[in-house]
Amino acid sequence: MGRVKLIIPTPLRQYVGDRDAIELTAEDVRGAIGALVAEYGQLRRHLFNDQGNLRNFVNVYVNEEDIRYLQKESTPVRDGDTISIVPSIAGGSLSALDLLAAKRKDGLSPQEIKRYSRHLILPDVGMAGQIRLKNASVLIVGAGGLGNPLGQYLAAAGVGRIGVVDFDVIDLTNLQRQVMYSTQDVGRPKLDVLKERLHAINPNVDVQTYATRLTSENALGILREYDVVIDGTDNFPTRYLVNDASVLLGKPNVYGSIFRFEGQASVFWASKGPCYRCLYAEPPPPGLVPSCAEGGVLGVLPGIVGSVQAIEALKILLGKGDTLVGRLLVFDAMRMKFRELKLRKNPDCPMCGTHPTIKELIDYEEFCGLRGPNEQVGEEFQITVDEL
Repeated sequence: MGRVKLIIPTPLRQYVGDRDAIELTAEDVRGAIGALVAEYGQLRRHLFNDQGNLRNFVNVYVNEEDIRYLQKESTPVRDGDTISIVPSIAGGSLSALDLLAAKRKDGLSPQEIKRYSRHLILPDVGMAGQIRLKNASVLIVGAGGLGNPLGQYLAAAGVGRIGVVDFDVIDLTNLQRQVMYSTQDVGRPKLDVLKERLHAINPNVDVQTYATRLTSENALGILREYDVVIDGTDNFPTRYLVNDASVLLGKPNVYGSIFRFEGQASVFWASKGPCYRCLYAEPPPPGLVPSCAEGGVLGVLPGIVGSVQAIEALKILLGKGDTLVGRLLVFDAMRMKFRELKLRKNPDCPMCGTHPTIKELIDYEEFCGLRGPNEQVGEEFQITVDEL
């Protein structure tokens, strides 16, 4: 007899009060599922056939093992075990969409209803959620490896206004991972091409571009106009700048980074959890961590990490699900493993701690050791020999 957690798949959660997991006590898998259907009777017809056997399209796992290769429904369970019900799934039914369209309110055109049909039949999105996405705004910092899938999926999802900050032009070396660009685009500004591609995907989306380097002087003005900020940067000065500006403005910062075969993703939101400085108080010395140009990156990797970031942004905009606030997701492509690490808010964090010492944007090139404190002094601080 053990206390186990039974994971409920998304299609069946409507029958258990929208719960994703239920804890119960049982001796084996049969007893656990029997206790589940005894409490939630509507589940029985979805899990069992008329003879009382598990349906052929329903598989059950104890921890990571398929019970068909253990002792089937007689597989014993122990304290702390996890039982996962894994049914086969496919696309949604259009009958629900037709009903929804008949009852629809102002907000989406008939064309938009058809375009977003697979969203509209999702209980956690629906008409209200899609309208919420249409009225939302997201800023993507960087139009490179992460910015490409971010723009692609957020535009397709119907986010109403997408801003992109970048000042680079397309290089032949970009094409191995930046899949929104083609050979014919080499030499063109990334923002021009990305805007064309996003409008081709979804002409209803307002794409605003900022052909500039994000700096301490312009960051607050740009970020202020958006609901969610997404970090698609490839350098430490801009990463710390995005973090600090997001903290000062109270914006969620959806973080992603890639290197060789590994990627990271999280959501830094100072009002709800840690910020990037809580994880990394300061950057590594210049040259210690090579860039993608120096160390390389698997071309597919930005697509995976960027897609995770897009999911997190959509969940934030919809107000649904558990975001990666307080969690760092680490993906190892060579081992095809995802790991999740717990992040804590640092009370001594200079940016979001109890007594913050950084209250305005700083010189991030100097902070990251890429420029000495006396280099590249602004014109307003320069004087001529005659003035001296």
